[in-house]
Amino acid sequence: MIQRPLKVLHALGAFDPGGVETWLLGVLKSCDRERIEFDFCTFGQEPGVYAQEVEGLGARILRCPVSGNFLSFRRRFRRILREGRYDVVHSHVHFFSGALVRWAKAEGVPMRIAHSHTSRDDRPDTLPRRYYRRAMKSWIRRYATHGLAASRPAAAELFGEHWEEDKRFGVLHYGIDFGPFRGPVIREQVRSEIGLPPDAPVVGHVGRFVPAKNHHFLLEIAGELLKIRRDVHFLFVGDGPLRPEIEARSRAMGLSANVHFPGSRSDVPRLMRGAMDVFVFPSLWEGLPVALIEAQAAGLPCSICNTVPEEVVFWPESVGFLPLAAGANRWAAQVIGSFNAPRPKSNSVLDIVTQNGFSIEESASKLKSVYLSQQSCAPIILEQHV
Repeated sequence: MIQRPLKVLHALGAFDPGGVETWLLGVLKSCDRERIEFDFCTFGQEPGVYAQEVEGLGARILRCPVSGNFLSFRRRFRRILREGRYDVVHSHVHFFSGALVRWAKAEGVPMRIAHSHTSRDDRPDTLPRRYYRRAMKSWIRRYATHGLAASRPAAAELFGEHWEEDKRFGVLHYGIDFGPFRGPVIREQVRSEIGLPPDAPVVGHVGRFVPAKNHHFLLEIAGELLKIRRDVHFLFVGDGPLRPEIEARSRAMGLSANVHFPGSRSDVPRLMRGAMDVFVFPSLWEGLPVALIEAQAAGLPCSICNTVPEEVVFWPESVGFLPLAAGANRWAAQVIGSFNAPRPKSNSVLDIVTQNGFSIEESASKLKSVYLSQQSCAPIILEQHV
């Protein structure tokens, strides 16, 4: 008897370039599609930049935009579950995962996964928001069969500080595709495409323009650096709701000639290897930033905030932690000191990445084992100290 593929529905906002979405795209490419069939349900007004590539890989994008009519949204999502007859619902929408796993339980979905990708809610801490968080956490504990988290802080955020005592919950680190980090990169060509001087020192950052990424502080660092060295340029890769505000602030500070905004890019490893000399990451909070894994894989010296989980650091010689309270002056001084740091050989770095479990193959394999445990009815033991 031929066993049908396991049907998995991922729920997310939109398939735009970002850490979580890049990881999911890598998982889709790496998984055995004869055994696991992926659909992606998106809640944004647009399916996302990656949507066409996802469909080209044989997965379906199912649109279910969030609207003001909550009951209508619930009916539409439950209809998708009913018609799809899924074996697994895997939710990536943080607290709202509580509602999704509850509805999935009502529709008879056997495996219901809530996945935490961040260590902090990005909404104001109002009284209604507190009630919402409490309700969603309660529903996750009641209706989720599994809980995955990008890091230990992310696990504590969604599953509670005693998450390790519940065998349903565990940490699954992201993995990256090593392919783009191999082979030659023509530095002059990459820089010319963006409008960067061929020999200028370049400070890079990759991240969505949202409050957590702290772009305002990045501009403060840029301003302090340029007081010392006028030849330094800055490359802020990404897009998001705060981008117009940050670009306007850059102009108001007189930084426009040295700060570049290339938008969302699908060739981040190429930009890191060909355009950047130092990577800066002063996030207010994080789950497990894929961009920092990529920056280390590219051999870049990194200055990062001490809010970033230490789990993501696999090349400690390249990473310097700083508190935001140290101020932009101290951050600028550390960045300047990194310009002349020796760059390791790419093969050595990739070996270290592999040894620390950050390959997309290993990450996808662990996720596959979670999914297939439902099909075989075998218990799954998640690695809680990966």
